[in-house]
Formats: sequence, C-alpha cells, structure tokens
Amino acid sequence: MMRSLYSGVSGLQNHQTRMDVIGNNISNVNTIGFKKGRVTFQDLFSQYYDSPSGPNEVRGGINPKQVGLGMSVASIDTIFTEGSLQTTGVKTDLSIAGNGFFVQRKGDEYFYTRAGAFDVDSQGALVNPANGMRVQGWNAQFDGVNYFVNTTGPMEDIEIPLQVKDPARATSLVRFRSNLDKNTPEIPVGATPQEIREGTWTSEQEIFDAFGNTHLLQLNFTKEVGAINQWRVNALLDPGSETPLPLTLTVGGIDSVDSSFLLNFDNNGILQNVTNDIGGTDADGDLEVTITYTPNETNPEPGATGALLPRIETFQLNVGQAGNFVDGVTQFASASSTKGFFQDGKTMGYLKDFRIDDQGNIVGIYTNQENRTLGQIALATFANPEGLEKTGETNFVETINSGQALIGEANEVDRGSILSGKLELSNVDLAEEFTDMIVTQRGFQANSRTIRTSDQMIQELLTLKQ
Repeated sequence: MMRSLYSGVSGLQNHQTRMDVIGNNISNVNTIGFKKGRVTFQDLFSQYYDSPSGPNEVRGGINPKQVGLGMSVASIDTIFTEGSLQTTGVKTDLSIAGNGFFVQRKGDEYFYTRAGAFDVDSQGALVNPANGMRVQGWNAQFDGVNYFVNTTGPMEDIEIPLQVKDPARATSLVRFRSNLDKNTPEIPVGATPQEIREGTWTSEQEIFDAFGNTHLLQLNFTKEVGAINQWRVNALLDPGSETPLPLTLTVGGIDSVDSSFLLNFDNNGILQNVTNDIGGTDADGDLEVTITYTPNETNPEPGATGALLPRIETFQLNVGQAGNFVDGVTQFASASSTKGFFQDGKTMGYLKDFRIDDQGNIVGIYTNQENRTLGQIALATFANPEGLEKTGETNFVETINSGQALIGEANEVDRGSILSGKLELSNVDLAEEFTDMIVTQRGFQANSRTIRTSDQMIQELLTLKQ
C-alpha cells in the first residue's frame, strides 16, 4: 500500500510537469517563432516479487513477478515543426521556409532564433528591436571595381546605411542594336534639307563622365554614296549645346580623320566589320569603336611633370558582333530602329530604400537607379536542433548535444529560403493542447484517486486492531 502511495505521488508530480509545459505552450500561442514543448513519460524501476525461471524436464518456465514503483518524465522535447506565416508587408520582417535559424549577437555571445521581427536602428544596423541583438551575416566588400559578398568569411553585424552615397561612374561601354532600313535613300550632292532628313537616321544615348555630368551622344547614320551595303556613322557629343565636345574615334587602333566611321554589311544584311577612311578595321568578335573626348576643361588633372592637363574620358561604342544578326546592328528592308540600349555610367546617388530576396541578399535601391547588393543574411543549422537550449526571448543557444552551428547562405543544403514581409507564427495547435490538457487532468485525477484509495485501505488496516 505504501508503494501505491508513492506511485500516485510520482504520477501527480509528473502530470503537473506536463501541465506546466502545456500551459507554457498555450501562453505562447501568439509568440512569433515559438516552438512548442512536448512531455513524454516512462515507468520507474519495478520491484521483484519473484525472479523468472526457465523450463526444465519437470515443469515449464515461470515469468517474473514485478510491481512498478511509479513513473517519471522521460523527456521534454522542443518540436521544431514550421508555424504558419503571417503577411505583414514590412520588408524587415523575415521568416524561414526550411530548417534554418537566424543568427543574432550580443557581445561575444551568439543566439539563434526563428523569430524574424527585425528593424534598422539609428546607426543602420539590422537588429532585433526587442532586445537590441544584432543580426549576423556578411556585408558587401569593394575590390576597386565591383561590390561582392564573401560568404566564406567570418560573420559580422549587418549594416544598411540609408542615405549613403553611391559615387558617380564614367561611361565605359555603350551598346547599339536593331536595324537600319536598306531602302533608305542616299543623300546626293547638293541635297535639300528634306532629302538630308529623309536619308539620315539619328539615334541618341545619354552618357556620363567621371563627375556624373550628363552628355548626349548623337549618331547620324547615312548610306555611303556610291557604295553597296555601307553606312557612314557621324558621332557628335552634346550637339545642341553652345560648346559641343570634340571627339576622337579609333577603329582597329587607328584614329579616324574625322568623327565618323563605316559599317559594312553583306548582301544578307549582316554586319561584317567596322572601318574608317584610313584603313582602321575591326572585323572579329565584338565590333567596337573607341571614342575619346575631353568633358570639362575646367577640371584638369596633373601630368607627369606636374603641369595641369585636360582630363580625358574614353568609352567603347559596341555595334554588335561580326556575322551575328541577333544582338547588334543589321541592314534589312524594315523601318530603321537602331538605338542605344545599354550604357554603364551613372550619376551620384543616395541609398533610398532596400529589399531582401529569398537568399537573404539585401539589395540597395539608389536615387540614380542603381541596384547594388549591400550584404547577405546568414542562416544556421544544427545536426540535432532538439538539443538546443532555450534562453528566453525566443532564442536558443547551442549545447554539447546540438552540435556546432553550421553557418551558410539561404537556399543551401537544408537551411531553407528567407521570405521578406512575413513572420512565422507559433506552431502551437490549441485543439491539440486542449486535448492534452484534458488527458493530463484526468491522469492527475486518477493518480490522486490512487492516493485516496490507498489511504482508505491503510485506514481500514488500522481499524482491525479496534
């Protein structure tokens, strides 16, 4: 009878533990990124009444006789199933579709979480505004030419410096493509203004110098008089201004005598090569003309002897590939449409906004229409996430049984992808919790009834003496 009393006590204590876990789950039903707990039970040591014995020639085997001494908590597990997603529209609200964790830093300590309600603080750091922990990842680096993110390097605090400047960049490449109408008339000697207009196709493209000043590149296409399948291209820079800028055109390493060059097509309308009047030729691969100009005489540069020299700007004018009609200038009997479709220069701009893609790339949007990667958010996975230790504030830390954090990019291995503008809700199922609550309550009641019945039996035993 005393055994049944203590068995009942163990049942009361451990069902209370299960009720504590259920209560914590229910209290966090609206906690973003929360992962519910689950309690499992196991029986305790069983006392022998009689040991088992094997069969022999005289009699068969005898099973053991044991009385259990109660139960205990086998485990309190953290269940890492994904919760539902709530759309917020806030770009710094992040969730993970997969098994990863966001990494946060406080001092020298690292914490891992599924709760992605982040924000940008006054210094431009991406943080958890509830506790000030800094979100970890990799910031973009500049190698002198391009910006890149080195995800193999150590993690660092993610920074999104709003209003930072993006420097101006001089145009180094301009591309033209589309078509020149084969039926365009030649311009005769002594042509009228109308004949000149009808025989000229004009295309314009903005370019930029190193200071971000805008210049207008104008190309005038006319059929070469007396030639077959040949067009002359006259280049002008800022033709409508009071001081048009002089140009130097170089084809195949040879400077043109004027600001013009020639496009030569075959009978099928395919561009074959680019030449000038004194033998300069480009006939292989990308057909390019080098254009050199002096953008601003008031901004000289020091020469080798210290004397101030005019600043020189150079860019490549690409008109397509030799023998390729897909991406370049052609000569077919269709309306002329040749125009510039790409140039790589820009003015100075300010970072005005940003967005976060599914790989965690933070892409800055500048006022000069430039889009540039500012950094990338890191994700962590663990060999045994159930071995993580809860530290409050919906955070976890690694333990000896979780394994070390495996840090990397989203969409790699099983880290999952990052969804911007969404938050992961708690994975607590109220219907399941209420059902478990009923079962736990009945278990608690049954164990209390065991104690009460055992007490009544002891009371009956004590009354035998009377």
